[in-house]
Amino acid sequence: MRNFSSPDIKSGAILEINLAALSSNYQILREIVAPSECGAVLKADAYGLGVAQVAPVLAASGCRTYFVANLPEGISLRHILGKIPNIYILNGPLPKTEDDFLAHNLIPVLNSLGQLKQWTLLAKNRSQTLPASLQIDTGMSRLGLTPREANLVTNAPSYLDGLDLRFVLSHLACADDPENPLNREQRKAFDYYLKHLYPIRGSLANSAGIHLGTEYHYDLVRPGIALYGGNPIPNQLNPYAEVVSLRARIIQVREIDTPQTVGYGGSYRVAGPRRIATLPIGYADGYLRSLSENGKASISGTSVPIAGRVSMDLITLDVTDVPEANAQPGAWADLIGGKGPDLDDMAARAGTIGYEILTSLGKRFYRRYLDDREGSLDD
Repeated sequence: MRNFSSPDIKSGAILEINLAALSSNYQILREIVAPSECGAVLKADAYGLGVAQVAPVLAASGCRTYFVANLPEGISLRHILGKIPNIYILNGPLPKTEDDFLAHNLIPVLNSLGQLKQWTLLAKNRSQTLPASLQIDTGMSRLGLTPREANLVTNAPSYLDGLDLRFVLSHLACADDPENPLNREQRKAFDYYLKHLYPIRGSLANSAGIHLGTEYHYDLVRPGIALYGGNPIPNQLNPYAEVVSLRARIIQVREIDTPQTVGYGGSYRVAGPRRIATLPIGYADGYLRSLSENGKASISGTSVPIAGRVSMDLITLDVTDVPEANAQPGAWADLIGGKGPDLDDMAARAGTIGYEILTSLGKRFYRRYLDDREGSLDD
């Protein structure tokens, strides 16, 4: 299945996405939160992995509720999944987009009194009951009704006239820090609003929030990064299967036998002798510049450092410790996954998070989608 020397691969790098692992991760999450419903967050092109390939796998795995960021993402997902699944637009309706929501059977998450009034007025004008969800800000100071606005709604249910309110949502600010007291404060505030809006269903937990305990699960959870193999549990082994791996081929190996610098700025100096391999991948592909002299790769199981700065199209590795036979032009280096650093290790070295790594991965890669049940699906 994994024939990396295939002659039809014209790119110098392969991004491999394991759809069977994705399905397995969804099943794990669904079992953890049962009897609550497990939805899926597919915003940003399924975290950069390709919503056209990811969404059908999740649907086949039993997922019936999806979340995307904006209207164009929702329209694309509706075309992919058909009429049945529930698709929620987290950013809510912008002005003059109501017809598009209705035409594509998309459900807005209403985040302000303005959006709430916009949707209830539409329901009144059309003499219809319209589906929606309501987000209440319990500690992010981002999207959602403010506490003052939320209290207005709980004290005057007429604000919700004409709505088929599916869920009340909120979002945890510090779920990846289990000991942070803000988690409990947000849950307490969320409980208060649910009590006053009863019997509306609740949704609070993202991937990390799921692992704070069953009291955070409510009726629906909204995992994202865990689906794609990121670790949502700090300082613990990742319970989720690796979904993404990235490899690139060596295009040149340079022997250095005198003191020299490598790459832009001359920041990487070698006293010699060293061997430096160049690979055709750079920050234009989403291999972040902050990995300069911090990143690692693996060649035939040997860990090697990034030598010098990451440039637009190229990186250089110090392969001195790799047997020469294994570090020749055409040989593969693992950059994410495989025998190389995992997603979260790479992100830590780059000074960021796995979310940014995934959503930054570019389109110049040869993408290979794998499914153990069906073989490989090449894009």
